Amino acid sequence: MEKTDRTVVRNQPYQRGGIGIRERHNERKNECYSNPDIELARSHLNVHFRRCEGTYKRALDRMLEQGIVSTRGLKPDAKVFEEMVFDVNTAYFERHGGYDFAQEFFREVFRFAEQEVGSEYILSAVMHADERNRALSDELGRDVYHYHLHVIYLPVVEKHVKWSKRCRDPSLVGTTKEIIHQISHSKKWAFPVEVGADGTAKRVTSYGLLQTRFFEHMRQAGYDDLERGVEGSTAEHLDVVEYKVEQERQRLSTLTEQAEEKVAELTEVEQKIEKVQPVPAQISEINVIGRKKRFGEDYELTAGELDKLKKLAKYGITAQSTIADLERQLTRTSNLYWREKEAFDKLYTETQPFRDAMRLAPQRMRETIRDIFQQAKEAKEQRKARQQSRYR
Repeated sequence: MEKTDRTVVRNQPYQRGGIGIRERHNERKNECYSNPDIELARSHLNVHFRRCEGTYKRALDRMLEQGIVSTRGLKPDAKVFEEMVFDVNTAYFERHGGYDFAQEFFREVFRFAEQEVGSEYILSAVMHADERNRALSDELGRDVYHYHLHVIYLPVVEKHVKWSKRCRDPSLVGTTKEIIHQISHSKKWAFPVEVGADGTAKRVTSYGLLQTRFFEHMRQAGYDDLERGVEGSTAEHLDVVEYKVEQERQRLSTLTEQAEEKVAELTEVEQKIEKVQPVPAQISEINVIGRKKRFGEDYELTAGELDKLKKLAKYGITAQSTIADLERQLTRTSNLYWREKEAFDKLYTETQPFRDAMRLAPQRMRETIRDIFQQAKEAKEQRKARQQSRYR
């Protein structure tokens, strides 16, 4: 088992239209998953520290209606949802008692999340206990599960709206008119400026500071056998590589779910088109409307027949427009599905050798990656030394 137990928190923003896939994954709303390590028979063991009432989108709409949060000034495609995923390597939980220990650990993690983003802005917090760690299971000869926590929240900041120069009372100009709780990813995770010991100011990553706060919170809560990656070390570089590989795996899974979603949409649109098509009974009704007069080619209609004919004509015009609309949707959905499927197939093929290698020899792969980074680091230092020697 790994001896290094590094705390990891990842943060990912989502647009309104992209949160549905995450919701189905986190809340286990799908009947099947592209990730073969998810065992739905164990999903009842997943622990909700906060359960969302209805969908994530509906929860947001409800908070907007009640004035709890505001999207004032945001673009239509703004990122209004965020997800934090909290993680520690699987072996850590195995050494400390498994499932029961993981529940207590992530209950404390949830407290940290409440402090970070505000309890009232957390829509869902669920610990997954149904994802099998294949490598560790093979190593130990028994099923081992990877525990981690998903927290969906709204990135809210306090925005002070000031009185403008157009205010009738000059003494109020520049003072706070109202405070709104605005959803804003960029302001929530801005890049703060820190002044170093040498007096120089530099921007630091807000996510890096989040990692540090998470690590320190868990240590203070009594989990003092955890570690945080050393900045600039080979180990940290390895973490980055593993993180990127995990991101690619998640992207692969997301593309599959999107493809499955588009197939469902495709079927739904086809069903709508079928419903809109005129049924034979309506056509037969039209055929018997009107009687031919005795003389000439004219027909006469009763008031009821005329009314029915008008209704059918209006229905036909509306149906024609609806069918054209749905056919365009069908074409767009179909094109999008095939594009995503092609991207999925390409990514799956490209990552196959790496995934096979990680499955067959995870330790060797980690050592190989370390060597690659070490060689790159040495080569960089040599180039730097050569450049410095030229200026001496």
